[in-house]
Amino acid sequence: MPSPRLLVLFGSQTGTAEDVSERLGRGARRRRLACRVQALDSYPVVNLINEPLVIFVCATTGQGDPPDNMKNFWRFIFRKHLPSTSLCQMDFAVVGLGDSSYAKFNFVAKKLHRRLLQLGGTALLPVCLGDEQHELGPDAAVDPWLHDLWEKVLGLHPLPLGLSVIPPGVPLPSKFTMQFLAESPRTCSEEQRVARTDPQNPPSELQPFLAPVVTNQRVTGPSHFQDVRLIEFDIAGSGISFAAGDVVLIPPQNAASHVQQFCQVLGLDPEQCFTLQPREPDVPCPTQLPQPCSVRHLVSQYLDIVSVPRRSFFELLACLSPSELERDKLLELSSAAGQEELSQYCTRPRRTVLEVLCDFPCTAAAIPPDYLLDLIPPIRPRAFSIASSLLAHPSRLQILVAVVQYQTRLREPRRGLCSSWLASLHPGQGPVQVPLWIRPGGLTFPETADTPVIMVGPGTGVAPFRAAIQERVAQSQAGNFLFFGCRWRDQDFYWEAEWKELEKRGCLTLITAFSREQKQKVYVQHRLRELGPLVWELLDRRGAYFYLAGNAKYMPADVSEALTSIFQEEGGLSGPDAAAYLARLQRTLRFQTETWA
Repeated sequence: MPSPRLLVLFGSQTGTAEDVSERLGRGARRRRLACRVQALDSYPVVNLINEPLVIFVCATTGQGDPPDNMKNFWRFIFRKHLPSTSLCQMDFAVVGLGDSSYAKFNFVAKKLHRRLLQLGGTALLPVCLGDEQHELGPDAAVDPWLHDLWEKVLGLHPLPLGLSVIPPGVPLPSKFTMQFLAESPRTCSEEQRVARTDPQNPPSELQPFLAPVVTNQRVTGPSHFQDVRLIEFDIAGSGISFAAGDVVLIPPQNAASHVQQFCQVLGLDPEQCFTLQPREPDVPCPTQLPQPCSVRHLVSQYLDIVSVPRRSFFELLACLSPSELERDKLLELSSAAGQEELSQYCTRPRRTVLEVLCDFPCTAAAIPPDYLLDLIPPIRPRAFSIASSLLAHPSRLQILVAVVQYQTRLREPRRGLCSSWLASLHPGQGPVQVPLWIRPGGLTFPETADTPVIMVGPGTGVAPFRAAIQERVAQSQAGNFLFFGCRWRDQDFYWEAEWKELEKRGCLTLITAFSREQKQKVYVQHRLRELGPLVWELLDRRGAYFYLAGNAKYMPADVSEALTSIFQEEGGLSGPDAAAYLARLQRTLRFQTETWA
């Protein structure tokens, strides 16, 4: 095995950081370096003291938060007692992936870079700041940075004598080999995985609970532009418990028509079964796949065939193509010079993996099955805020789902994989089950009975606050203030009757903003400003907690601006003091947010 070993550790929420990490792994192998690629939380962080060469690839989520799969690492690396010489033997580099339209652009990568220097690490390069807002995406920053990185690495660790860099057109060995079985065993299906569920342990990603769908009801008006569903699951006997602010994770499935089309284009028999073997001893098989597994299960429940392919997809596809015409086009789309064309062909119109394969039929038909897991990313579970409390709905779990559908220049509308799949499930036509498990959310509510809570939840952002209000009312906790915003009172006013009933009982103060019902648009931040004296009274004199949930793009910044304005006008604070007051609320968890892109 070549030496030294390069370690690539990633924190990824949507898959971009993982994709860049895999690209680094391939780059290392082409330069004859042994390389491991791992999620940060799956790596024993105490072993970092023995690593000579580490590349960290980190996304920033929400309001400057680390991704879920690096939160344990994040807590450990910022422990105060760690010696300043802990990582003195380690050369490192950090790649950040963020979005410059957010206030805390690449906050995680910048902070990690500084911390690694504090612990004695040697930075090979300045931190790379990939930006989703750039017309060419993060690659605009990552490409030149990688060029400099490999120069540095080869300077420190030259190629072995007599060996050269493996050129881009030559495919690297696949991670796994597929051994197709002559006969399909009867247990070759998803049932095998479900049968292992241990009722003694809470459900998890490896052993989700198959929850029957009880209701699937549209809650927006028939003329409203968006289909929003209230979906209820029966979780009796699951061992699941949750509190307000927790989230449920659901792994979606590809549509049967897409599975059939994919198998046709690649010449695969969906009923055929296989076993999977890793080529290298330290690479585990995906735990979500049963052994043996059917092609149908692989394609319907594991491969994300309707995701928008990244540049690495085109690079590998070009290596595998037997057609000179198609290969030339794929090489062009995967080259640094072809990124504008790739953006026009694929990224902007949101063209899917399946649609690209249909556009390159000779290549698709020649893809060796061994490469499927290298080529296509896995389906990621989607997280939904839980919209109900067990105290109000025992043995039930409810979510509010906005069905994603929009048009690009492509003829077929773009559809969200999970929301479309969930919307298609009709419990009235027979039993329907959905695999799910629970994860603690980013919102925690005070347990004291007399602490008021201010909740700002426009649109589907109101979901976690319904759970909180149900929980607090059941426990006789008063001081519940809800700012809810939507477009139209008669189209997307979720749970209107429930809120009105709680208002009548004196359990809730409801403040609404219907943005389209007057000439001038009115949003939740406007209502906050209007009620500035009340907000200041609750926060400053009564020790209230402030919560915000919803779209991460503009709303959090607008609400924060409204709050600092209130602190100045009602509290008489200067600009800097108002900002410090808000920062103190955040630090003491009296200002919490749960936002999504």
